[in-house]
Amino acid sequence: MSTPTRVPARPGRSPAPAGVPAGSDRLDQAETGGIGASPVRPDGRGKVTGEFAYGSDLWTDDMIWGATLRSPHPHARIRSVSIGAALATAGVYAVLTCDDVPGQNAYGLEHADQPVLAADLVRYAGEPVALVGADHPEVARLAASKIVVDYEVLEPVTDPVAALEPGAPRLHSGGNLVRHLKIRKGQPAPAADVVVAGSYQIGMQDQAFLGPEAGLAVPDGAGGVELFVSTQWLHADQQQICAALGLPPEKVRLVLAGVGGAFGGREDLSMHVHACLLALHTGKPVKMMYSREESFFGHVHRHPALIRYEHGARRDGTLVYVRAAIYLDGGAYASSTTAVVGNAGTMGAGPYVVPNVHIDAYGVYTNNPPCGAMRGFGSVQSAFGYEAQMDKLAAALGMDPVEFRCQNAMELGSAGPTGQVIDSPAPVAEMLQRVSQMALPPEADRAGDSTDLRLLPGGVGNTTHGEGIARGIGYAVGYKNVGFSEGHDDYSTARVRLEAAAGEPVVTVHTAAAEVGQGLVTIEQQICRTELGVGNVVVVPKDTGVGSAGSTSASRQTYVTGGAVKAACELVRGRLLTKVSGQRGATGAGLRLADGQVWSGAESLGPIAGFLGADVIEETVQWRHRPTRPVDPETGQGFAHVQYAFAAHRAVVDVDTDLGLVKVVALDCAQDVGLAINPQAVVGQIQGGSAQGLGLAIMEEIQVRDGMIRNPSFTDYLIPTILDVPPMRIDVLEYPDPHAPYGLRGVGEPPTISSGPAIVAAIRAATGLDLARVPVKPEDITGTRS
Repeated sequence: MSTPTRVPARPGRSPAPAGVPAGSDRLDQAETGGIGASPVRPDGRGKVTGEFAYGSDLWTDDMIWGATLRSPHPHARIRSVSIGAALATAGVYAVLTCDDVPGQNAYGLEHADQPVLAADLVRYAGEPVALVGADHPEVARLAASKIVVDYEVLEPVTDPVAALEPGAPRLHSGGNLVRHLKIRKGQPAPAADVVVAGSYQIGMQDQAFLGPEAGLAVPDGAGGVELFVSTQWLHADQQQICAALGLPPEKVRLVLAGVGGAFGGREDLSMHVHACLLALHTGKPVKMMYSREESFFGHVHRHPALIRYEHGARRDGTLVYVRAAIYLDGGAYASSTTAVVGNAGTMGAGPYVVPNVHIDAYGVYTNNPPCGAMRGFGSVQSAFGYEAQMDKLAAALGMDPVEFRCQNAMELGSAGPTGQVIDSPAPVAEMLQRVSQMALPPEADRAGDSTDLRLLPGGVGNTTHGEGIARGIGYAVGYKNVGFSEGHDDYSTARVRLEAAAGEPVVTVHTAAAEVGQGLVTIEQQICRTELGVGNVVVVPKDTGVGSAGSTSASRQTYVTGGAVKAACELVRGRLLTKVSGQRGATGAGLRLADGQVWSGAESLGPIAGFLGADVIEETVQWRHRPTRPVDPETGQGFAHVQYAFAAHRAVVDVDTDLGLVKVVALDCAQDVGLAINPQAVVGQIQGGSAQGLGLAIMEEIQVRDGMIRNPSFTDYLIPTILDVPPMRIDVLEYPDPHAPYGLRGVGEPPTISSGPAIVAAIRAATGLDLARVPVKPEDITGTRS
């Protein structure tokens, strides 16, 4: 599927990672499963054999099932709720409404504006109104259908631009504006020789994780509850659940259940509070699991966007200014819209040097489904606009689109739209040059019946044998912040224990960082092996029994939780080497740990287990990266982001211009990762991120009409399959960030940002069409509408 190439930061072998213990060698680490290796994942075998337990597999004796009654209307006032018929159903243990929420009937990641159960108003189709607990899931669903809700249907507000107009219905007490971010850099009205403008639309994409929302709430018999749940952020969940239940944190324990993908869609609460309410009310364990259709209503989606851009340049190709207005539809509740607006605006000019920037980014309440975190988080939306503009401007200048981008590319020392100076490598031009120089795929053999249909648009649908096919090549580059930004207190906690068992050293690492499929549990093991020289590393199941690790989002966990694990290991190592020094009289500065031994130079002083004896060395660390700052409210200037990560793509497409079908023939990528902690996992992240960008470019969209989702199934919501994802040539660059643990960069999001715009650019090149909306549909190419 792909040909990954690791590109060292300088000629020869990549340098040893910064911060690796003195005397360590990267090759040695790779051989022992440490940093730079691609060891077997501890959860890998179970996942490929089907033995791994996901949230939907949770089970306990005497449990009952929960079901949710949801609003059929996107906007309505609740006059009354009648639960008598539901309560009378055989097998029903409880029927709950907003009156049964003992604490605060509101939750939210950034603003507590979303009710646990709707009280007097519903703001989107699918909003939870009541809960049922019963002895069988079908009984629970049947009883829910018997609940009678008297609604006064209201006109929905579905256009985010119209929602900001004076006189628009106010969906929340504070109005319909979630956030307005202003970026003002340079001159307010600069002049340019060449100016291009465009308006762009981005559809609503779903995270489409394969494992639906699921959890099991178990009452402890003393007024508390334990929740096993598939999530991305255990402690944020705990905090919101405690507020809703009116309980202190010690009464609410969360344990991570097996997660079948996330991509941002599990950062908000879904069934969490509902299951706990039913469990505490009935005194029984309660399992809740969404169907695929309910999942579409039960989690946030990617913000759809309307973006207007104007770019100006000198005749020599130097960018002069970027102006933009970005409207992000947040749907009925805020979720993480505030932060998404921040990313869309602060990185809205792209990874280019632009002296004059004027951007207004808006997050807006509507009666559409709530939108929040999804891979790329604001940067995806902006990139579709600014990369289309860069192609348009290159054409107006008569320049090659790659050369034009390289001429204006960010590099170390460049200042971004917020005035923040890029203080680590930014090889934007090199990445573009690398993908442009990769070998192009051959043209398909289109000699009549001998053509392999799988290589053509439409595939085995036999829609073409090569006639009407046009090939196009497109380029795009994007960038993304890593970690939480704009002054958020971004930290993680790690507990590391070193002890001897059966004469061998064992390391145990405990964090609350959610493993959602990305391989963090492997990374934690690799860091422990590198820092402590011990091969046997046990990862404790993730729970709230240790301090917060923040969210598994923003490409941050390897950076932040990796930094916490590294710091805890360093303290453990220091204590052990102090002990060795005291026993052997050796100088601590010359000691190191490797292969289960303590070494002084090339001499082994003995096994780690022998020096430990019966002692246990344990350290807990709360680790933070360098602080960011809120941007100025009037100018958007400030040190907003701790790190940036960059990726570039070249896409090659074949387009059936008669039917509007697209075949992505190649999707090649170059990405700087600082240091590949786990090279195989890095390539997997780039492949997966690129595939999600492909989905948004040509097939994935939640169809919403008048506030109603029209395609809540994988029959009608299309995602790429293995036949849709092309071969990928991948160059992995390793330019260390001096401010990050081991010099690493976050990996997961950048490929989602640049892959889609590259594909759309290639379709434009093949067809000559403007194509200002994604996903690109067949009728956009053929000019026909059904």
